[in-house]
Amino acid sequence: MSNSQTPLIEVKDLVKHFGSVIALNGVSMKVHSNEVLCLLGDNGAGKSTLINTLAGVHKPSSGEFLVDGQPRLFSGPRDALDSGIATVYQDLAMIPLMSVTRNFFMGREPLKGFGPFKTMDMDLADNVTRDQMHRIGIDVRDPQQAVGTLSGGERQCVAIARAVYFGAKVLILDEPTSALGVAQTSMVLKYVHQVREKGLGVIFITHNVRHAYAVGNRFTVLNRGKTLGTFTKGEISIDELQNLMAGGKELQSVSQELGGTI
Repeated sequence: MSNSQTPLIEVKDLVKHFGSVIALNGVSMKVHSNEVLCLLGDNGAGKSTLINTLAGVHKPSSGEFLVDGQPRLFSGPRDALDSGIATVYQDLAMIPLMSVTRNFFMGREPLKGFGPFKTMDMDLADNVTRDQMHRIGIDVRDPQQAVGTLSGGERQCVAIARAVYFGAKVLILDEPTSALGVAQTSMVLKYVHQVREKGLGVIFITHNVRHAYAVGNRFTVLNRGKTLGTFTKGEISIDELQNLMAGGKELQSVSQELGGTI
């Protein structure tokens, strides 16, 4: 990846106030194509506010927000989506009792027929869903099965595949592995790697340093609404990243006081 390449997304000194509360206080980061940027931070670091600002839910109070090098101010989530920025939230925005196909095409159903007689082209939708799932190694024999019958990792992959299929250039993943076991986490991380190989930019939000290190190219650390720094994998170790994210000096001090039990 060339340093001269225009980032897909770049924010400079981004600030977001909610009344007197400062949620973001000068965040800077950027993500390129063919890259997984991991956004790390403990609870209260500002990750959720930054996600929602990038996704068009919040408007920044100040700072620059560039998409493909051009200043942008989204009017809402649909505007961000139309610009190729897709966000997969932790709750996945899926309806468990609805079919895999219905969830895959929710809000973007393919239609057939004319005028007031248009109906959803279910055969086409089922075939696309089955094909997209097969490409990522998930065998959905019946796309009409309820999405709630899939494992947590499979549902994450359905949500990611949906975003990719509908033309996302930047994929923002909100804690995609937080509630998953080892095997399901591996499935999601492998698919994130596949997505990066397709040329997308991925912003991977997590507080799990090991998951981030397994798939990330660069790491931006947030703390109390500020950027502590951005590092490539060759510049920082897992332990150093963990200490930077969690306040390693404070933990070390407490550990010494308690006789090394932490």
